[in-house]
Amino acid sequence: MADPVREQREQPVSPVHPRTPGPAELAAAAEVFGLLGDPTRLHLLWLLTHGEADVGALTAACGAARPAVSQHLAKLRLGGLVQTRKDGRRVVYALPDGHLRRLVVEALNRADHVVTGEPWHD
Repeated sequence: MADPVREQREQPVSPVHPRTPGPAELAAAAEVFGLLGDPTRLHLLWLLTHGEADVGALTAACGAARPAVSQHLAKLRLGGLVQTRKDGRRVVYALPDGHLRRLVVEALNRADHVVTGEPWHD
């Protein structure tokens, strides 16, 4: 008897990732959600959805203390949720991909519905 879950997992991955997630994908996704679980880290990622920035600009925009922002950025970098590049003496932070950008924006759009009571939609 054929196992449809196994067959789906063995199919080549398409651009829309239709296959059933396995343990490795579920663990990687849970790690992302764990890093998104802190309001300051989520704020920093939301700021980066608008473009790259250095720690000074991110500190000014989020209102947290610079050492705290640096620690959060280090965790995000170690988790692969931000990438860095040097610009002279500055370190510039950016989001590595559109999946993360959309995830952050959608999470905050959903939160807006929860806070404002605006009706749900697709």
